[in-house]
Amino acid sequence: MAVKLNNEYGNIDIDNEVISTVVGGAATDNYGVVGMASKNQIKDNMNVILRKDSYSKGVVVKPSEKGVIVDVNIIVSYGTKISEVSKNVQSKVKYNLESMLGVNTKIVNVIVQGVRVLNEKKIL
Repeated sequence: MAVKLNNEYGNIDIDNEVISTVVGGAATDNYGVVGMASKNQIKDNMNVILRKDSYSKGVVVKPSEKGVIVDVNIIVSYGTKISEVSKNVQSKVKYNLESMLGVNTKIVNVIVQGVRVLNEKKIL
């Protein structure tokens, strides 16, 4: 299902794949986000971090009367404050959708699917 925008020149249809790519890029660009997770981890048998070409598996876009409702599934880094990371993801996703695509964003739901410990090289 695509998002439909109307202006004085005609109609614009934005596919959910495009919205998912913008949302995934905005979400993974935040400090503390390791990557995107699948929305159906059990069904997809995916307990891995999604690559850029698979962001649509981690994003759910639902059109509504006053804009879109977006669900974003992420994996956060161990040691970060999950509430702050989630707030940053919400604001960046909303800003990017409205500035890049002109899509009104009503709600951005962030679902934290897991926490990962990043392997850091220790210098002795």
